[in-house]
Amino acid sequence: MRYWWVNQNQTYRHEVRGGYLWSPKRKTNLAANPFYDFMREVAPGDVVFSFADTLIRAIGMAASHAYEAPKPLEFGQAGAYWDRIGWRLDMRFSELRLPIKPSAHMDVLKPLLPDRYAPLRANGAGLQNVYLTRVPDRLAAALVDLLGAQARDLVLGYRVADEAQVTSAIGLVEWEEHELSEVKADTTLPETDRQALVFARRGQGLFKKRVMNIEHACRITGVNREEHLRASHCKPWRDASNEERLDGENGLLLTPSVDHLFDRGFIAFEDTGQVIVSPVAHRESLLRMGIQPDSPPKVGIFSSGQRRFLQFHRDNVLLKSSFLEHL
Repeated sequence: MRYWWVNQNQTYRHEVRGGYLWSPKRKTNLAANPFYDFMREVAPGDVVFSFADTLIRAIGMAASHAYEAPKPLEFGQAGAYWDRIGWRLDMRFSELRLPIKPSAHMDVLKPLLPDRYAPLRANGAGLQNVYLTRVPDRLAAALVDLLGAQARDLVLGYRVADEAQVTSAIGLVEWEEHELSEVKADTTLPETDRQALVFARRGQGLFKKRVMNIEHACRITGVNREEHLRASHCKPWRDASNEERLDGENGLLLTPSVDHLFDRGFIAFEDTGQVIVSPVAHRESLLRMGIQPDSPPKVGIFSSGQRRFLQFHRDNVLLKSSFLEHL
């Protein structure tokens, strides 16, 4: 279990009641932002302290890993934000009966603030540029002590968060269904092209044939029987242009379980063929799927086209933040 802090001054009402967190992937100038990137390392069961209007008002329990999803409609004007893709986490929030103002307890909290990526200023004021950040265990323990019995029960699991059952990855499903409907409704595409794009979403059809001209077996398991393999997009179908959706170099042949790990960002590949394992991947599950988390395999070189698409996957799908490597 890890502990996190989210600043929700403008989004508290939507996110807490809606049962999620959402952030862009990057700043408006496309620069990397650690406080968005940290979303990639939250895991189910992690605890999130919700800070809004100078108070810690709620505690959330993560109910999913991060996944790509459009900006929620309720964040702004009417109409779908299909062109604003960020990170989303499904959450179970409980609002606190006795919220606290951290600035009133800085004699306790100040010595526990981390040197990097702290959630508060030394005087207890919130930091406007911080969305989500890691909370050290000692600081989390102090916050729980200050918040009292309700917080202790939530963190220790004695009490379940108030929200109803969470439907995981709903934003991702809606986005993919939207993209699929756009393809089906595009009358500028010949019928054969539309069908090829629809089949490509499932890793079948023309896309799979093109991938099989480059790849001959699952890079992880070595399985080479066509009926047991999917053509998995490196740049996901949902992110890709129609041309990229059918590009054979945008694909790898993977068995279904490995395809799932790759599509949801639990594993990725370096250009050298070295497998990258996400720090939030379930270790026992990886072992059962034939991947040693502590010594992941090296699976051979990739073409220049594949390397370009694999770079996109590492930057936009892999559940691993480079900013946490130095904490």
